[in-house]
Amino acid sequence: MSHARSARGEREELRRHLAVDSDWPRADGRSFHDCRPAFMQTGPTTAASGSAYAEFGKTKVIVSVFGPRESKKAMMYSDTGRLNCNVSYTTFATAIRGQGVDNKEYSAMLHKALEGAVMLHTFPKTTVDVFALVLESGGSDLPIIISCASLALADAGIMMYDLVTSVSVSCFGKNIIIDPTSDEEAWQDGSLVVAYMPARKEITQLTLTGEWSDGKITNAVELCMDACSKLCDILRECLKDPSSLASE
Repeated sequence: MSHARSARGEREELRRHLAVDSDWPRADGRSFHDCRPAFMQTGPTTAASGSAYAEFGKTKVIVSVFGPRESKKAMMYSDTGRLNCNVSYTTFATAIRGQGVDNKEYSAMLHKALEGAVMLHTFPKTTVDVFALVLESGGSDLPIIISCASLALADAGIMMYDLVTSVSVSCFGKNIIIDPTSDEEAWQDGSLVVAYMPARKEITQLTLTGEWSDGKITNAVELCMDACSKLCDILRECLKDPSSLASE
């Protein structure tokens, strides 16, 4: 009991610092506006049309893309292609076995983030399937899934208007922190996820939770877009050189 109280007290103290002190170092040593080091690689799944692996801190994701392949549903509904997205978690991905997010919700959000970037008209009456698997959940899972899926689509040779990269921020009192860990997400007052096509300067998805002032939302979106642009440079370099690429 005393250990639980002590741990809870430490969490509350850390949360208070995140909400009040703009220069307080985060648990992993980052400043509020620093993303975790990123490791990205194309081609980890040889059986797929395209694939990618992403590792941001403790968050590890692999995405496999299959297609375009013939689809009765695509032929029935439209002359354009069809994009299917599925997100799942391994049973050991989260600290508490079996405790995860709503996979259907994340699958729908992944689809929304990507569909505006994929040239569906270039593969009529066929389907492209995107399967994202979270190997380890360490925070900011959805934006990492989106960025990794975009890289996998490009690796599969799927025509796109632009790569999509995604970054999230958490709100703590007056402060905004980027690329939160799972512990930070558990204590946040609100969250913002932005999926962005940097070359076209278009947001494909924006998801907001919690209470935000208009000014803080503007700052958070700008912070996310800037980080998305930097992340996109990593993806482009990764496509030029199929060997692994890491950011500092």
